[in-house]
Amino acid sequence: MTRTGLVFVIAIICFVSLEAESSGQSRATYALENGYDAQRVELASIQAASLKEATAEEEEETEPAESSGETVPDPLEPMNRAFFVFNDKLYFWVLKPVATGYKTVVPEEARVCVRNFFQNLSFPVRFVNNLFQGKFFGAFEETCGFLVNSTVGLGGFADIAMAVNLKRHDEDMGQTLAVYGSGPVFYINWPFFGPSTLRDTMGMVGDIFLDPLTYFGDYWYAPYSRGINVVNETSLRIGDYESLKKAALDPYVALRDAYYQNRLSKIRE
Repeated sequence: MTRTGLVFVIAIICFVSLEAESSGQSRATYALENGYDAQRVELASIQAASLKEATAEEEEETEPAESSGETVPDPLEPMNRAFFVFNDKLYFWVLKPVATGYKTVVPEEARVCVRNFFQNLSFPVRFVNNLFQGKFFGAFEETCGFLVNSTVGLGGFADIAMAVNLKRHDEDMGQTLAVYGSGPVFYINWPFFGPSTLRDTMGMVGDIFLDPLTYFGDYWYAPYSRGINVVNETSLRIGDYESLKKAALDPYVALRDAYYQNRLSKIRE
């Protein structure tokens, strides 16, 4: 009986999500507006997300000379290239096969619901960083969106906020540090976590303390939940990294520059 009720609830959630999306909002905007990672998505899938997002934003930039002339120092390039290769192999040998199997079993509508849930759950990170940056309207709109999604959206599985034009303001601690004058220092390509800078790495640590997943359940719960999020997010992006890697003369340099330009555009917003 319990299982029947659970199946019924999941069916309702997916139906509500589809109705919200049919109002004219495109599902593709979920994947490209997050950049970590909402939080940043761990593992090598971040390479595809960062590169694709930054490329799209550069095409829309009205003053490309302002951002294209600025590069990030890369004194750790030999090590970073080694980690880039590690993440690349991890993606093709582990993450992509798992995500492909997951995609085969779980319908896209359900996977979108899962993504909506994790994005809604990361509300404290966006809210606090909007406050720290003095973006009070952004914090207010984030609060309204969180309340709407958590109630009408059945715990966040349906993104009703987007359907009613409540914008998500993706701010993280790395951006907050930049607003207060901290520079990137140098580029780091972490194993599992992907591209970053010293500033963004410190910011990521700060965001972990704001992430509700850090405090839910036993010690194993957060890594397990984050793993589900990574596999689910990757299943919605399969093919992006492959095509972008094929188009780049040097995928490492393309990823590094695209990531940094993307971060600059977010900081300047």
